[in-house]
Amino acid sequence: MAFQEPLAGASSETPGQLSERLKLPFGDDLRLLTRSLTHRSYVNEHQDVPADNERLEFLGDAVLDFVVGSWVYNHYPEMAEGELTRMRSALVRTETLGEFARQLNLGAAMRLGRGEVQGGGRDRDVLLCATFEALVGALYQRKGLDAVKEFVMPLLEPMAETILTKMHTIDPKSRLQEFTQSLGWGIPRYVTAQADGPEHAKIFEIEVHINGKCMGSGSGPSKHIAQQAAAQHALKNAEMLDIDFSE
Repeated sequence: MAFQEPLAGASSETPGQLSERLKLPFGDDLRLLTRSLTHRSYVNEHQDVPADNERLEFLGDAVLDFVVGSWVYNHYPEMAEGELTRMRSALVRTETLGEFARQLNLGAAMRLGRGEVQGGGRDRDVLLCATFEALVGALYQRKGLDAVKEFVMPLLEPMAETILTKMHTIDPKSRLQEFTQSLGWGIPRYVTAQADGPEHAKIFEIEVHINGKCMGSGSGPSKHIAQQAAAQHALKNAEMLDIDFSE
């Protein structure tokens, strides 16, 4: 008798059904696809399953960085380097890839252990993102970059337009914090360098520090306005001078 997956960890969609629904180019050989859907918690509970999806996730992460970076570069020819970096980072962040996985309903096909299923793993951004990256890795292994592009491109444009609108409407402080956090550089710190003038008409000079370095400054009649000006200056520096805050 064939091994039956315990109900608690069962997927509602098989790899074959997923491949057919999404028109994935795996044909009759579903080994790579199946592995891409297999979380380590599932392997821990099924001794006959040879491997989880972590190596494919590693590969897919690298492939996505290249494909998305190339797409952003070609799709927005007038965009400055700093904005290109923010756009690429926003498109490959965990929450975005998790949303792509939701749009494709990958959660239904993920092979998870009982604990992960009971803990809501099929709708957790971290697991959805990892599965999406692993699926990209499997596609690359099976059919190369063209297959990855065909799979990813329809997801990118609508999300990129949403991100672009947000980038242009949120204030500079929020944009700078989102930018630095998306790249793992921490939260910007604002320092009052100077406050001149009488109490009723002070002018504040604010510096913004990232990773201990001053990356911008601004002035204004309130700390809030000066901080916004400093954040805008830091964003301009990142775009025009190609500053790497992480060094």
